This record gives sequence, C-alpha cells and structure tokens, in this order.
Amino acid sequence: MARELVRQGGRSARIQKEVHAATHALLARLDRSAITVPMIAEQAGVTPSTIYRRWGDLGSLLADVASETLRPVSDPDDTGSTAGDIEAFVLQYAEEMSSKVGRNLLRDVLSEAEDTAAAKCCRYTYDHLDTIAARASARGEAAVQQDLIIDRVIAPICYHILFGDREITADYCRDLLAALPATHRRPA
Repeated sequence: MARELVRQGGRSARIQKEVHAATHALLARLDRSAITVPMIAEQAGVTPSTIYRRWGDLGSLLADVASETLRPVSDPDDTGSTAGDIEAFVLQYAEEMSSKVGRNLLRDVLSEAEDTAAAKCCRYTYDHLDTIAARASARGEAAVQQDLIIDRVIAPICYHILFGDREITADYCRDLLAALPATHRRPA
C-alpha cells in the first residue's frame, strides 16, 4: 500500500504526535484487542481516513507506535570494559523486552506487514552495539562482532520472549554471553 510521505515538523508531525498519544492512552486503559482505528481517531481529533492513509491499518499503526516506544533514549551503559558493556546491554535488553509491555511491543512490531517498524527496531539494537564497538576501539580492546551478538544472544532471547517457552533470567543471558568468544566475555 502506498503511504504518504511524512515531512519533518509541521502538520504531519503534529498528527503523528496526537495519534501516537491517543494510541498510548487507549493502550493504557484497554486491552489492545478492544482498540479500533475510529477510537484512536476520535481521541486524536483526526478522521479515521487520516490514520488509514498514513498507516494503512491498525496493525501498522500499533507497530509504528511500538517502534517509537522502543527507540532508545540513551546510549548503553559504559561499564569501563567491552565485555561489561555487552553484558549490561544484554541484561537490560532482556529485562525490558521480557516484561509484559516489552512482549506486546515486540509482537506489535513484528505484526506489521511491511516490516518497517521491525527494521527500525533492528537498527536500534545495532546502533547500541555500534556504540559499544566504538568504545572498544577507543579503549584499544578487541573489535565487537555485532552479528555474532545478534545471532547468539539477542536472537535466542527474542525467540523465547515471543514464544514464551522459558523465563529469560539474568543467568540465562549470562550463559548465552559465556558461549561467545573470549573477547566478548568478562574475565572469570
């Protein structure tokens, strides 16, 4: 489905802000299965056609809201070592994503047909790992292999969060980290 081009600022930004705020307010009060585009439109002060034209459908709107909610507000913690930075990032990621809110956000992001929101969220994770990699380089430590961390740590965490087949504990995350090459682990 063709989407309108979104300009930065102006009326388009105000509409997005109002629609996102209305969606957040409704999600805070109601189960997501009870929420409709007309409800969001009424609360945001726009017509349903504005929402359909901009987002296409409710799933895409929820995915967009979720991806904006998942946008990091700060850099990953700087613990003084690359291994410590990676561990802190992974533990925080797992804690946030395995919460009820995090699970719902992940599901919303992944339910979008066009994967735009999923690509944004993937980029957020890589951006954090890029920050950790830049710190490693500045410290003269071994290079961070972002793809390895995504494949061997983040992906299994997301799988288990989405399918709910195990509890994502700090110990489980540390076990995943322990299986990484030594340059990515804390010294024993």
